[in-house]
Amino acid sequence: MSPAGGDQARRAAAAFEELRGVAPRGVWSAPGRVNLIGEHTDYNDGFVLPFALPHRTAVAASPRADGVLTVSTLGDDGAARHAEPIAVADLEPGRVSGWAAYPSGVAWVLRSQGVTAGADLVIAGDVPAGAGLSSSHALECAVALALLGLAGVPEDRPEIARWVQRAENDFVGAPTGLLDQTASLLCTEANVLFLDVRSGKAEQVPFDAAVQGLEVLVIDTRASHSHTDGGYGARRAGCERAAALLGGPALRDVDTAELDEALPRLPAELQPLVRHVVTENERVLRAVDALRAGRVADLGPLLVASHESLRDDYRVSCPELDVAVGSALAEGALGARMTGGGFGGSAIALVPVERHDAVVRRVLAAYAERGWATPRTFPAVPSAGAARDD
Repeated sequence: MSPAGGDQARRAAAAFEELRGVAPRGVWSAPGRVNLIGEHTDYNDGFVLPFALPHRTAVAASPRADGVLTVSTLGDDGAARHAEPIAVADLEPGRVSGWAAYPSGVAWVLRSQGVTAGADLVIAGDVPAGAGLSSSHALECAVALALLGLAGVPEDRPEIARWVQRAENDFVGAPTGLLDQTASLLCTEANVLFLDVRSGKAEQVPFDAAVQGLEVLVIDTRASHSHTDGGYGARRAGCERAAALLGGPALRDVDTAELDEALPRLPAELQPLVRHVVTENERVLRAVDALRAGRVADLGPLLVASHESLRDDYRVSCPELDVAVGSALAEGALGARMTGGGFGGSAIALVPVERHDAVVRRVLAAYAERGWATPRTFPAVPSAGAARDD
């Protein structure tokens, strides 16, 4: 096994052999991600700055000759859950629901690319589900690489990201952009991925917070979120409407210098959405400049401004996220913000290493005072992207 997939690749391979009686043809894995900054900019043709987490989803896979797709997944208790087998030829949106819709959607998209054979898939992973850390895209990217690998199709990772987006949008019904799947596929160890979504240009920007005595602390609020409940889609539709009213293909085309002139041309309900997207793109560019210059601490105020914009203008935060951010800042974090699509999920904080324990205690105490579930916290470092593990 390669070091990328680690324990999850070994778990998936062992479970496959136990369930199927033979070793899998191969194992592929893909990571979850943290988006350092650049939220809700991807579907507006803007800029994003994610990095891959060490947490991964692994898929052990072998081909089948009968055209049937079987999918099993290991729970935290090690017990396997099995989806109903289905012929790849019969896959259509609406035919599969729940967790099995994600791998099935990938198979459905790849069918249109000539990948029509069946497969046995066994999944194991430790990307926290519902935490805004892209567990669904880690699963979809690992499945895509597995099915393409079994079919012997050469990888074009930017194209695979678009296929995974189609699976998420059209099969699962979540109107997500290109950030998550591109991060899972393209991120590399020790770097953040500076992605211009419109052009597809990607730059690996070195990011080593530890060398400056800092860390990125992830705070999983345990407030579960969903991209299929309408809130995400409503904001995306609002952005598309605003871009059309302003006469451009996307909000990417509105410059910060033009913002004051552009906003009065829009209905009042669209103005905050546009203000967030335009200013968030500017924050990404400033964050990249800071990292190129080695000024990691300069990210702090940008993270705070991003959270305030997501909370007040885009309105995708929630009390759990706001308390996590406020508690971290009160205990010495240089910056903090919600990360991911919002409505729950996780926050991140840029924390001096010596303040780690104090920040965690402050966050846990704030949650306990409110009777909320205890959040999960862990430091995150830029890790390897998707790969074949065996």
